[in-house]
Formats: sequence, structure tokens, C-alpha cells
Amino acid sequence: MNEHFDLIVLGAGSGGLSAAQRGARLGARVALFDPDVLGGTCVNRGCVPKKAMWFAAQIADMHRLGREIGFDAAPLRLDWARFRALRDQYIAGIRHRYATRLDLAGIRVIEEAARLVSNDTVVTAKGMQASAPHIVIATGARPRLLDIPGFELGIVSDQIFALDAPPQHVAVIGGGYVAVEFACVLNGLGCQVDLLVRENLLTGFDLELVEALAVQMQAHGIRIVRNTQIKSARGQPGKVTLDATDGTEHGVYDSVLWAVGRVPNSEGFGLEALGVERDEHGHVLVDAYQNTNVPGLYAVGDVTDRKALTPVAVAAGRALADRLIGNHPGVTFDDSAIPSVVFSEPPLGAVGLTEQQARARYGNAVNVHTGRYTPLLWMVAGRSEQSVVKLVSVGEARKVVGIHVLGPGSDELLQGFAVAMQKGLDWHDLKTAIAIHPTAAEELLLLH
Repeated sequence: MNEHFDLIVLGAGSGGLSAAQRGARLGARVALFDPDVLGGTCVNRGCVPKKAMWFAAQIADMHRLGREIGFDAAPLRLDWARFRALRDQYIAGIRHRYATRLDLAGIRVIEEAARLVSNDTVVTAKGMQASAPHIVIATGARPRLLDIPGFELGIVSDQIFALDAPPQHVAVIGGGYVAVEFACVLNGLGCQVDLLVRENLLTGFDLELVEALAVQMQAHGIRIVRNTQIKSARGQPGKVTLDATDGTEHGVYDSVLWAVGRVPNSEGFGLEALGVERDEHGHVLVDAYQNTNVPGLYAVGDVTDRKALTPVAVAAGRALADRLIGNHPGVTFDDSAIPSVVFSEPPLGAVGLTEQQARARYGNAVNVHTGRYTPLLWMVAGRSEQSVVKLVSVGEARKVVGIHVLGPGSDELLQGFAVAMQKGLDWHDLKTAIAIHPTAAEELLLLH
């Protein structure tokens, strides 16, 4: 029997949930298919548990800082099992709240994978068939696996949250978000960390700030090895040696984290047969309105070639539901100024164009303003590390096209500046604003 809905969503991660819930709120009869737990990567294997670990690392660093400024305290030791139980309990609560809200909204949740048989019909392995005029693909992405000897001796980011104890000596392979964040978190929790990078750290972020972050990471004890490509791993779990293509060996490590990118979940459920266009990496191609090239099929989130950030997936899902169900045909979301933060130590935030991107687009019309300062608490403690703020503007009016910040508080201060930039912020606006003193945010207002 074929069940008919107004909207079918494949995937219960951030993008799929936002599309399903907004669609139901607008009056649609919605079916949501996913064999995995509610919340997708962000809630269960990404943003949320990672941020919890980052907070733990921050507490450890603040405790060390407290001793530096005069507090009489013994070194902290994290009860890993208790922390993991509390973190997992919190995440289970998020999933429960999702389930409750979906039920109250009347959304039919089917805990199975669905396969597309046409542009308006899906089937499951158990034989359920459902149809709708609109089907949203929100199947997300997964960690990339390498076809090299010994890869199985390490773990990927999905598995790191299941560790029973922190590793003593860990190799992190990669140079992107996941690699840098976990290198810093594990280092903050007392692990000895080697970060092995094939080429560059944090491609897409401003080079000046990335290099400043690398300096601080190394000052905190992280060993960064660049221009290194690992060709194999050998040994046994808990005692792993890595071999690089240049003949060097790294290790021995009791844990290896492969953080070598992510792969979109776009295969095996019918996209190929329907002719849905994908790029060379497997991302589903969409236009500004999340349309694929096949009428009736849409895609949001990490399965697409858009920025792989939870708020981007959420914004895309809501805008799509408003357009399809809410009868607002011109609705899309503004992706011109997407803020993002690497939860490193210290955090690195950015919105808009880097200096390099701005010069490539605007040439000599670019103005760059950079400031360095040592946060007050660090100065009191006698630390000398410097935070960096950078503003990129264009033209005589000095319209702001990029803001970049490295240092404590960067993750929180950037949001307000991102809103202002999206609304047309220029240099004059910053120079006439009243600063809050003493804060990290005021450093952007004090630039020359």
C-alpha cells in the first residue's frame, strides 16, 4: 500500500529536521525517514559532544591559568567515565526532545532507510511505500576512509566519543576543522598530540591567523608535522606506527585519529538511476533554492556542495519548507556572510572573505586592518601569547567584507559582528561605535 504525504524527508539530521518541522508547522503531512538516531552527526557525533569535550579542555586550561595567577590548587584529573556518562545523558535528552516535538507536530517518523524509485516515491527494505510531490534529500555526510594498509588500527571522528579513556600519545591525521579541533581538545585534556598534515592547516581561513594559531598550538605542546602524507599504519591497537611517503616513521602511538575529510551520503538509494547530478566528490548539486536538476527532488545540508555547517543546513531546510509548503516561491536563505568558528585553543572565527580572497576579487581596492593584543587575564598570569583581529574592507566607503578573530571569546563575539556585516557594515560604523572595555570584542573597534 502506498501512503501519500505532502512532504517526504530523507535524513533526520539538522537540515532534515528543520525542513520536516517547518513543513509540518505550515500544515503539511510529513514523513521523515532515517535508520539512525535523531539529530544526525551534529547532535550525536559532531558539534554537541565535541563542544562538551572542548568545554572540559577549557576548564582544565582555566585551572592551570588559575594556578599561574595565584590560586593554590592541585592539578585536575578528569573522571573520563563520569564525563562521558554526563555528556551522553545530555545528548540522549536532546534526542528525546526531538522525538517529542516530532510526535506533537504529527510528523510520521519511519526508522528505516528509504530508496527513491521515482521523483515522488520511496520504498523501504520492509516494503513500505510512500509518495509526495516534494522529497528532500538530507542524508548528510560521513568520515572519509582511506584505502591504505593498517587504516583499521586507527579511529575516525564518529568513534572518538566512545573512547573509554583519553589516549596518552595520539596522532591526528589531517589539517581541517576536525583534525585541528580534536588535536587542541585532546592536548588540553593532557594527551601528547602529534598533528600530521598533508599540506596546509585550515584551508579557507585567513593565512595570517591560521599561522598565528599554529604558533600557539605548538607553544601548548602540540607537535605539528607538515607536508606529510601517511601511506600505511602498522602494529596493533594501542601500539601503532605510521609510515609516510617520504620514508619517515611516526609513533609509536596508543591511538590514531584519521581526520581526512568527509564524504556525502549520496549513493545507494536511487539518485543515480534518477539522474540526479552530483559533483566529482559525490555532493548533490543544487541551485540557490535547493532544487536538484530533477523536478520534485531537493537537497539540503552536508550532502550538498554548500558549507558543511549545521546553521547552514537549518537555514536551507526552513527556507525550502517555506517555499514548498508556505507558498513563498521566492524564499531562499542568505549565504553571503556565513560565520564559522574552529573550536581550537584558542578559537578561530571568521565571516566573509579572507584577505587573499578579497584581493583576488577586488584587487587594489582592498584595505586590511590587523591588530594583535595579549588578553588581560593572560597578561596578569604572565603569558605572552597574542590574539589577532583582522578586518578586510573594500573601496572608499570601506565596506567590510571580512572579519577574522583568533583568541579567547572569538566564538561568542563574532556573531554580532556577522549580523552587522550582513546588514552592510562599513569602517565608519565601527569607528563611531562605543566599545565595551575591557573586552576582546573592543579590539575590532580600535583597529587603525
